[in-house]
Amino acid sequence: MTITTETIMPNVAFTCLTTKKFKTGCVSVSLLSPLHRDTASLNALVPNVLRRGTATLPDMAAISGRLDSLYGAGLSPIVRKKGEVQVLGFYADFPDDAYVGGGGKIAEQMLSLLGETLLMPNTSGGQLRRDYVESERDQLIEELAGRINDKRSYALSRLFEVMCPMEAYSVDKLGSVSAAENITPHALTGRYRTLLAESPVHVFYCGSSEPQKIRRSVISALSAMQRRIHEPDLGTDIWLNPLEENWRYFEERLQVSQGKLTMGFRLGDAMEDPDLAALRVFNGVFGGCVTSKLFMNVREKLSLAYYAGSILDVHKGIMAVSSGVEFENYDAALNEIFAQLDAMKAGDITDDELESAKRSIAGDLRSMEDSPRALESWYLNRMLVGPDCTPTEMAALTETVTRDQLVEIAQGVACDAVYFLRGEDK
Repeated sequence: MTITTETIMPNVAFTCLTTKKFKTGCVSVSLLSPLHRDTASLNALVPNVLRRGTATLPDMAAISGRLDSLYGAGLSPIVRKKGEVQVLGFYADFPDDAYVGGGGKIAEQMLSLLGETLLMPNTSGGQLRRDYVESERDQLIEELAGRINDKRSYALSRLFEVMCPMEAYSVDKLGSVSAAENITPHALTGRYRTLLAESPVHVFYCGSSEPQKIRRSVISALSAMQRRIHEPDLGTDIWLNPLEENWRYFEERLQVSQGKLTMGFRLGDAMEDPDLAALRVFNGVFGGCVTSKLFMNVREKLSLAYYAGSILDVHKGIMAVSSGVEFENYDAALNEIFAQLDAMKAGDITDDELESAKRSIAGDLRSMEDSPRALESWYLNRMLVGPDCTPTEMAALTETVTRDQLVEIAQGVACDAVYFLRGEDK
């Protein structure tokens, strides 16, 4: 694989990964915007409305027909949350040119379609079409309202809301129902134009085509984009320590038969100069793998939870524990989760726990090299938080992590908030 990243237009970065490994190529165009409560729903709606039709392909049927002519290529909107940065745009996959007879130029045609979808929407009276906006707005509201049906995901989302009330991180990547309900075609059109003019853009390509040819195609596809000189603050505000001296408790009651215990931790001094390999292994040993302390003790050995694990957000410096417990097991499960963290702080990490976590994480990282979509996500993350390495190189770094590194990280970790979703009183 050959990887290059360069600035090809004002505030437009282009990462080109040239490889003959895959039969399917991919390209993505991502607009980066500070995550904000007032604009999150507007931003999230933009790619879905643009996907409804362009100036020359006025509806989804016409776009689908065009994709079919490109050997069944796919084009989908993307909305992601990376720390306190909202990422929106499009992801496309298609047969790689090397596997298309007659010297196919599928990648170039796909980039042309992407550019048209982004820059030449189907409009009415100079604004995004009302019927498209209202239809996609209603679907967005429905999706946001339906979040409560997945209690595990809902509990994590609520944890971040109550844990980070004064931080942009508390905002959902899709915004909120109340904000979505107020979206009008006029407001969305204005936001769309601002995004095109001011947002940093990251274009990613993975495939076998010659880099300079793809570079020219990207520039051609985005040539109509009117850019303003603007330097938005895309940094994520990392709080090293909890909001208060003692962790805060939040409880909510719904009609559930199983409690959802979630806990949010700040990573402390480890985020001053983060060692991403060591942080990955730390999370793996604590709760990120099937051989982790939480899984093996809270779930397997003590049967205090139906599931128990941890997730890590290195963009924000937060680790969250998610578990499903019987209501009466709340205290025992909470205490055992704290006990497992205390064990790591004391250096109680067995060789098996350490090596199993390193093998699991290194294996997951190396498997990314087998997926164009995973590579697209990796290089977007690399642009935002680093490090400047490949997944395989990161895998090698994880294999060198020591017990002492994990103990040092653990000693700075502190619980900030606990959120418990329990059943309503009968």
